[in-house]
Order: sequence, then structure tokens, then C-alpha cells
Amino acid sequence: MSWTEVVIEIAREHAEGLSDALMEAGALSVSVEDADEGTAQERPLFGEPGMVPTEAAWDHSRVVALTDVDADQAAIVAEASAAIGLGTVPSFATRPVADADWVRLTQSQFEPIHIGKNIWVVPSWHEAPDPNGLILEVDPGLAFGTGSHPTTRLCMEWLEAHPAPGKSVLDYGCGSGILAMVARKLGAQDVVGVDIDPQAIESARLNAERNNCEIDFYVPEEFGASKYGNSCFDIVVANILSSPLKLMAPMLSGRVAPGGALILSGVLARQAEEVAAAYAPFIKLSVWAELDGWVALHGTHGAD
Repeated sequence: MSWTEVVIEIAREHAEGLSDALMEAGALSVSVEDADEGTAQERPLFGEPGMVPTEAAWDHSRVVALTDVDADQAAIVAEASAAIGLGTVPSFATRPVADADWVRLTQSQFEPIHIGKNIWVVPSWHEAPDPNGLILEVDPGLAFGTGSHPTTRLCMEWLEAHPAPGKSVLDYGCGSGILAMVARKLGAQDVVGVDIDPQAIESARLNAERNNCEIDFYVPEEFGASKYGNSCFDIVVANILSSPLKLMAPMLSGRVAPGGALILSGVLARQAEEVAAAYAPFIKLSVWAELDGWVALHGTHGAD
């Protein structure tokens, strides 16, 4: 099977409406790109990861619609243009999209990832390069956390450098559950993961089962009502973003047991001081390591 892409360059104020109208007119999928990409006029639309952009498209946008190869592309564009009140039908180009083994192509983009001294994150379609390593079988999916992002890597390296056999660990903002699984495989006894996204919790539970890790995962409301509702932990790790981390300073600090450790990431190097300041009334934090402009902060509850 093959398809045809329809490519339309249009002003920002029409890009979102045209995208929706193209779907209504019969397009299979639609994406919006920066038409100035690769030129001096290219500009970023997104700021800090995880933040919602203030604009939905670029000043000079490129709308790309995927259609069946035998569809009437001109009719689709004309219908969509009329639906949003364009006075004239915009010019467009078409380009063929050949069939391919999309599963194999997608899988080829994800290789095993070596982290720290002995940790390997291995997609299910690969063999572990070092069978004697700490192996995590994790496929890319809906939840954040495969070890490819510097913040996840920093937290995993901290956990490897500070193993806590028999200790308790809370992974707040657990995503795929990868940090909780590292802690469990390194010998932690009571390991809990919390995330606001129910899909992340579902993904984390599946990953833990696949990796033979006994971990309890909750959304925040369930966590508060669980047996851990009033518990403190020997290690609390939160890999989120600076803004929510600052807001959660009293809560996260309050979950750290006396003498326990708090590890934060999702923090850009330039944000480290302001995040540490938010936690200063509770726990003194310092930069443990930096990678590609991101840092991991850590501190001990009760330390001077």
C-alpha cells in the first residue's frame, strides 16, 4: 500500500483550522511544520520541555496531510479551504509516500542504551549486550523514561552510585517506572512509584511485571489513601520539571525520612539555584552532576 502527501504552505492564523478541516475532508493524518526550518528565519515554538507553547503554529507554516494514493487531493484541499472560509484555494504540492515495514523502521531507531557502569536499557527486540549487567527491558511508549534523556540518565547514575539494599524508595513522577525498577534491582525493599498520568501508571506496572520487579504504583489520590499515605522514604527521587518541583518542595521534602536522600532532576543548570532555594527551608540541595545542560540535585534530610 502507498499514500500521497499534500503539502500546503500557509500563514499561522490558518494552519490549525486548515489542519482540522483537512481531516474532516478525508485526510488520514495531518502535521504542521515550520516552513522556514533550516533557514535564518527558523524560530523555536516550544520553550522548556513539558510546557505548553503560547502559539499553535509558526508564522510561515507548512501543513502536511497524508491521503490515500487514489484520493482526489485537489477536492480535499478545496473542501477544507471552503470550510474555514479561505477566499481562494491555496496552492499545494504532492509527494508520494512508498510503503515500508514501519515497525522494523521504528525499531531500528532504538538501540540498547548503556548507562552508568553497569545498567543497560534494552528494547524487547534486542539481546542484552552484557547479560551480566543490570538489564531493564523497556520499549519506547506513552510514558517518559527510557534512559535516553539526560535527566533520566542522571537519576539512574545516582541510584547506581548510591545503592540502598533493604531501603525504601519513592519515585515521584515515575513515568515508565524506570527509576523505580533500577532501585528495586539494586536491592531496595519497598519501592513506590507515583504519577499524575493514569497511562503512565499502566505503562509502569507493565514494565515492572516484565522486569520481575515488585513495585507499587499509584496516581496521587490513590497514593494518599494507600498504606504509604503517611510514609517517609529513605530515598525520594523526582525527575519532573523545575516549576512543579518548586511547588512540591514542602510535600517532597516531607516524604524524606530523617537521614534520607532527596534527588531531583528535570532541572536545567541555570535553574539549579532557584530550585535549591525552594527546598532550602527543608533540605539543603547541591548539584550532584550535570549532563548536556541538565543537572541532578541531591541532599540529605537533617544534614547541615
